[in-house]
Amino acid sequence: MIELMILGFLAEEPLHGYELRRRMEQLHGYARTISDGTLYPAIARLTKGGLVTRESEPGHAGAPRQTLRLTEAGRTRMLERLRGADGHDITDGSRFFVVLSFLSLLPDHAERDTVLRRRLDYLEQPASFFYDGDRPLRAADLTDPYRRGILLSARATSRAERAWIRELLDHASTQDDTSQKEAP
Repeated sequence: MIELMILGFLAEEPLHGYELRRRMEQLHGYARTISDGTLYPAIARLTKGGLVTRESEPGHAGAPRQTLRLTEAGRTRMLERLRGADGHDITDGSRFFVVLSFLSLLPDHAERDTVLRRRLDYLEQPASFFYDGDRPLRAADLTDPYRRGILLSARATSRAERAWIRELLDHASTQDDTSQKEAP
């Protein structure tokens, strides 16, 4: 996800390393800081791979600043990562939020909808944090109020996310129908 965050933020605009890290930390959550030891080796790999370029500029107090820019190869890689989001990128909430943050950069709404459908399919599968053998336990099955609270919160969040995704997909479907009717 570090790579996708770097590519996604640079797709929006060129950035200095410290500004890029600040945005990544805001997206990733303050509980998960992005260290220099994580960010700069990732930038170096992307630069070596031709996905990002660095340009030196004069900085404050004479120290040069590096401006990072996305290359066309980097844009292609970012779009591939977004189109191909699957597995943990769909099932892990934090990873999906990163995908979702840059999903609007996919120019084809049908491709965006495909990613959203993958997430919706996952959310509609019966699941729990607690099981009796292979059977997922529901909140009503639990006597522990804290575990029940976890399941109630997760259920409410999942319900809201499913409703939001369905609304987006329905809206996209309505726009498709309208544009097809308007075509000569």
